[in-house]
Amino acid sequence: MGITDPVADMLTRIRNANRMKFKNVDVSLSKVNLSLAKVLKEAGYINGFDVRKGDQNPHGMLRIHLRYSGAKERAITDIQRVSKPSKRVYAGSEDIPQVLNGYGMAILSTSKGIMADKQARALNLGGEVLCNVW
Repeated sequence: MGITDPVADMLTRIRNANRMKFKNVDVSLSKVNLSLAKVLKEAGYINGFDVRKGDQNPHGMLRIHLRYSGAKERAITDIQRVSKPSKRVYAGSEDIPQVLNGYGMAILSTSKGIMADKQARALNLGGEVLCNVW
């Protein structure tokens, strides 16, 4: 059976692995998941990611390396899906939400690709609010 919402599946896997303090988490590979991982890496929420393909997984998996401080403090406190397949949430460039007064970030899907809220505001772009991270 296939996954109906791959973005929500990725966020849930990251949230669960982060709570259990795993070093890595594997998620299904897609263009959206890869773009989300790039934005999380640029913002410093994860250490990095690898694309893995093999005999067992011809479509490929995305291995995300979670980030912790020296005392195993989590870099990601929480990650929540905002826009869902049943209810899409869109925001104009002036209406992009600030997460925790700027301590967190919103990730948007814009016409120029998936990007963080600060970058979308700078480019004066709106779009679909995919998730909030803090």
